Amino acid sequence: MTDTRLAFIGLGVMGYPMAGHLAAAGYPVTVYNRNPEKSRRWLEQHPGSVADTPAAAAERADIVLCCVGNDADVREVTTGEDGALYTMHAGALLVDHTTTSAELARELAFCAAESEVAFLDAPVSGGQAGAENGTLTIMVGGEPELYQRAEPVLLSYARKLALMGPAGSGQLTKMVNQICIAGLVQALAEGLNFAELAGLDGRKVIDVISKGAAQSWQMENRYETMLDGFYEHGFAVEWMRKDLDYAIAEAGRCAAEVPVTELVNTYYQDILGLGGARWDTSSLLERLKQRRR
Repeated sequence: MTDTRLAFIGLGVMGYPMAGHLAAAGYPVTVYNRNPEKSRRWLEQHPGSVADTPAAAAERADIVLCCVGNDADVREVTTGEDGALYTMHAGALLVDHTTTSAELARELAFCAAESEVAFLDAPVSGGQAGAENGTLTIMVGGEPELYQRAEPVLLSYARKLALMGPAGSGQLTKMVNQICIAGLVQALAEGLNFAELAGLDGRKVIDVISKGAAQSWQMENRYETMLDGFYEHGFAVEWMRKDLDYAIAEAGRCAAEVPVTELVNTYYQDILGLGGARWDTSSLLERLKQRRR
């Protein structure tokens, strides 16, 4: 058991297992979730305690970790009514794992400093499976001494983490991650769609080309479910749309051209129209199939 007291805010598909890894590592963990039933279920499975508000969860914590939905959700649990920043003690550290705008990360760094609290933006990659298996990648923005302080805690559920620069740099790096994924998944969807229409066996095609230059994580981990038309898993389209919106807005601010990302983002909007808000991002293939009908 370590003396570092933690609070974890947000027990969604990512936060629930992440908080569990912290408890398993021996940290005293207090959790908060807007749906209290999830908090109660978490407590049945892990040692720790439950708080009724973010402020109550953060009151005695040395490090407060947050993993919620979007900018508005983060503001609600940090600077909103009953937000964590109102009760965090001087010298405590706030770590936000939510994928947000870089603007919000800089805003939180400023608000935290006004309360004599430290801040790191630390979005994650690896999806639900990475959270459950403790193999996430974490991109961190903030000061080096704060990163060093948080590193042992974050390694409870990370396979790779790195300090990318000052506040906001973690979010900017996550935007690069999502930009790269969007293009890869669309290319994979187009390839599998082409293979089927050309009369090829998609599985045999992937078996061959995955051993060459076309290989990618998306190909290795998503081609089978794509060929099976199964999308009830993985990273949801509605979350990817949110992330790409942040990336496209930031690209406008720094004059970066992202035409492929902008196009794929419209394709994800099409999938929302098909009722696929919670489908995995690989459902881009389903969009192409629907266009064939």
